[in-house]
Amino acid sequence: MRAVTWQGTRNVSVQDVPDPQLQDAGDAIVRITSTAICGSDLHLYEVLGPYMTAGDVLGHESMGIVEQIGSGVSRVQVGDRVVVPFNISCGHCWMCSRGLQSQCETTQVTEQGSGASLFGFSKLYGQVPGGQAEQLRVPHADYGLITVGKDLPDERYLFLSDILPTAWQGVKYADVPEGGSLAVMGLGPVGQFAARIGVHLGNRVFAIDPVPERRAMAARHGVEVFDQTPLSVDAIREATDGRGPDAVVDAVGMEAHGSPVARAAHQVVGHLPKAVGQKAMETVGIDRLAALHASLDLVRRGGTVSLSGVYGGVASPMPLLSMFDKQIQLRMGQCNVRAWTDDLLPLVEDPSDPLGVTDLVTHRLPLEEAASAYETFQKKHDGCIKVVLDPSRH
Repeated sequence: MRAVTWQGTRNVSVQDVPDPQLQDAGDAIVRITSTAICGSDLHLYEVLGPYMTAGDVLGHESMGIVEQIGSGVSRVQVGDRVVVPFNISCGHCWMCSRGLQSQCETTQVTEQGSGASLFGFSKLYGQVPGGQAEQLRVPHADYGLITVGKDLPDERYLFLSDILPTAWQGVKYADVPEGGSLAVMGLGPVGQFAARIGVHLGNRVFAIDPVPERRAMAARHGVEVFDQTPLSVDAIREATDGRGPDAVVDAVGMEAHGSPVARAAHQVVGHLPKAVGQKAMETVGIDRLAALHASLDLVRRGGTVSLSGVYGGVASPMPLLSMFDKQIQLRMGQCNVRAWTDDLLPLVEDPSDPLGVTDLVTHRLPLEEAASAYETFQKKHDGCIKVVLDPSRH
């Protein structure tokens, strides 16, 4: 089959790789109909190279049709249309039973000290082949796969795999009081959904992003948008009686704009020999923290900062004196996708599309164009906000 493979820092290519095979009674093989490029994929593209191996199959936002099932699979049937959550969880361990599927004890990558295995990610999360491919093997299929209807287009459902529940969890973790205010740092795909979810839940929502097309998209959904300047922080604080918003969602993560020294560190780490690069990742602070520090500055005293953007440094500096003085609550973590499915499925199927899932994709391309799509997405060229790859298009 054809699949998007990692070949080196800022180097992906579509290659022929072996078709996936059933390996366990609980497996299913899914023929992929849509698969998206996520902001987290850009971390592999740029920063996390020391944990990657040439030929790794990328992708963790996928959906398609079940083509084969193992002997232990009973809930899911061949022919079902399904969404594949990005984290692999069993559904019955101590963590899963408490809604912490991203910490699944069955699939934890204990040798790396990491949580549940992820599709299409690095050695840190199990190095499981991903879904930017014509087919995907899905372990624990009976629990993990989300069965959906056959009538609505893929874009209604695809984002249940990652970015929609990630944004939902980020807003829920932000714990905005009823009728309160929420600021969102970054209007990439997760930030877009976080801002719209805040509006849907009745909050006044502000958002900061340097890209005009992203601000325009969010504004269509009732979000008050601001360019990334110091004046924007002042304006949001003024609009919230001088206190700052009740909560801030940082939807940017480790690759924030405005951190030139850390950007240089990213570039250096990405080109180091694997063993040296891994050691650097595990011992130093390599995150670009501009968005996080701005979030901590902006949120009101006693407020909450919720991290949806991914961070990877071990010794990244934090302003603890200010955080303690302001009594800030900080919440974070990989999304527990299956914990939120029942909340989100009715919203994506609602004819009114309250979260605007059909207003996100800016580029739908054949799988074969993945290399150029990664570059366009990373550089934010051509108004690119979200890319979906279609393995059936040529």
